[in-house]
Amino acid sequence: MTSTKTPDTTAPEAVPPASVERVQADYRTVKRLGHWTTARHIEVRAHRGGVVLDLRSPRIAVGDIEVRLDLDHAWVKLLVDDDTDIDSWDLRFIRRGRVKDWTGENGSGRRVQLVGEIRSAEVRVHRGGVATLSALFSRDFVEEARKARKEGGTPSIPDPGYKG
Repeated sequence: MTSTKTPDTTAPEAVPPASVERVQADYRTVKRLGHWTTARHIEVRAHRGGVVLDLRSPRIAVGDIEVRLDLDHAWVKLLVDDDTDIDSWDLRFIRRGRVKDWTGENGSGRRVQLVGEIRSAEVRVHRGGVATLSALFSRDFVEEARKARKEGGTPSIPDPGYKG
């Protein structure tokens, strides 16, 4: 006896692929600093690697940011503003894993929702000045600073919201 299944049409609408930013880091570290995206939906897959995501840019569309994680023995560092609200309710932990947010202060600013699954992995949240220092101590900043000096501009990596 065979049964036929009708497709479920009540499923929530998926985000169009064009508005999703994807970052993959397998056995390496990937950094996305400064004005690297305008998308509010970000997918991160990392296996034994690391990802740094700068979410401080004013070019990211207004509204909540969803970061979908698939981490296995990896880490993700989020650079956010001081008043950012980090929501990890829908994040599933398998084996060891945690969200490290030293200040633990969720503000009234933008909301970053972490969803997905992490296996023996962690998410580190760097806010305000610590986020600026994390961005400054990178090769990307040095390259951008050299380019900005030649062109007479200002680097965007330390503080993407700076208008100087």
